[in-house]
Amino acid sequence: MDKKLVLVADDDAAIRTVLNQALMRAGFEVRITSNVSTLWKWISEGQGDVVVSDVIMPDGDAFELLPRIRKLRPDLPVILISAQNTLMTAVKAQKAGAYEYLPKPFDLDDLTRAVQRAVSSFTEETKHPVSTDNGQELPLVGRSPAMQDIYQALARLMNSDLPVMLSGPSGSGKRLVARVLHDLSRRKNGLFLSVNLAAVPKEEIEGRIFGNPAEHSYREPGLLQRADRGTLYIQEINELPEAAQSRLLQLLVDHEMEALASTDSHHPDVRIICSLKGEIGPLIQSGKFREDLFHRLNVVPLRLPALSDRREDIADLARHFVKLNEKQGNPFKHLDASAISVLKNYAWPGNVRELENLVNRICTLYPQETITDAIAESELGKGRIAHQPERKEPGHAFADLEEATRFFINRFLESHDGRELPENIYPGFLEKFEKPVIVSALSATNGNQIKAAQLLGLNRNTLRKKISSYNIRIIKTAR
Repeated sequence: MDKKLVLVADDDAAIRTVLNQALMRAGFEVRITSNVSTLWKWISEGQGDVVVSDVIMPDGDAFELLPRIRKLRPDLPVILISAQNTLMTAVKAQKAGAYEYLPKPFDLDDLTRAVQRAVSSFTEETKHPVSTDNGQELPLVGRSPAMQDIYQALARLMNSDLPVMLSGPSGSGKRLVARVLHDLSRRKNGLFLSVNLAAVPKEEIEGRIFGNPAEHSYREPGLLQRADRGTLYIQEINELPEAAQSRLLQLLVDHEMEALASTDSHHPDVRIICSLKGEIGPLIQSGKFREDLFHRLNVVPLRLPALSDRREDIADLARHFVKLNEKQGNPFKHLDASAISVLKNYAWPGNVRELENLVNRICTLYPQETITDAIAESELGKGRIAHQPERKEPGHAFADLEEATRFFINRFLESHDGRELPENIYPGFLEKFEKPVIVSALSATNGNQIKAAQLLGLNRNTLRKKISSYNIRIIKTAR
């Protein structure tokens, strides 16, 4: 079989060289250029099976080139790469009909796999882009790797009505993401309604969502009916009462809802987006939340990062909030480098919401045009500047295993404050993690090594070696 030809366009010579070598190693033929005009010449001559192009080059913009490619060669997949890695870049790439979008810096293996997929599975759906809304400005800010994952997911979801389950720490922007999902979708002209179940009395939740019967045969419509052809965002879905769980499941399964005190059926066309607070696993295990409903709602899980996990976004976020204050009539403010440094070194237990509140206070209360580190420290409070994870006592329910692991590693590193850090800590941490996992698996299987190996996904001989290496004592109990 003939080699597939990949056309690569990027004005960075180093990137051209790296891509050329990686794609050739993967079995492709490659042609490289530094400009749009040469790329278009090749395409118009019928060359190439896949295009890999930077968005911005000296003589043109790939977004302007894409419609011409779609018109001339609708079967040619285009993969875009860009250092302008914002949400709008990902959205514009999706709307313009790009097969894939990868923000710089990208993983070479990811790009190679994208090219391979484009060659083998380019479908009719990718050949017809949806119309774009020029000049649309979306409110998500940040270029960190953690946010790039969110941007790519949002861009892929904009033509879908799949239920989305948002999770992440308080203040990380879950409601904002839900709103963006609505504004990017075909439902953008419908209503976006939101309800926080934790703020509604338990006895009122079902009526709030499904509607309340009223006197004189008038029925007050619920949020589902009001959000018809739009989006309903349900915050803290884990607070949903059991009766309402059954009705919501019926809606999702049958696309039908019976109004309270009425035999009339209604078929609301509503997209459901939910968010979680904490872990829902214990509620499912105890029977307080229906597992079948959770799986219906959790079709697309999306976890938002804590601000402490995207510190490189803090400066952009702070400046974004300053600009919002200017639009609201507050005087111009400039956060100097020292103030930004203070913000970057703060723990941000309240996440993006806390940062926004801080900037709002500074813009309102301080007459100075330039905001310095002294002002930032004063507002944050003395003694709270040190970059430390939120203190959690033993028995605290961590959000997930990653958070728990990060907490204990950070606590270990903090214990060496002011002293030289140790070396070669990885093997020790690995043992401290691996040994209790094996002990717990053996306990769960009552010491049955075959079942424990299956539970862990390990070869039986490998498990035996680890049991011996860690000197784990196997205890079997009568059951």
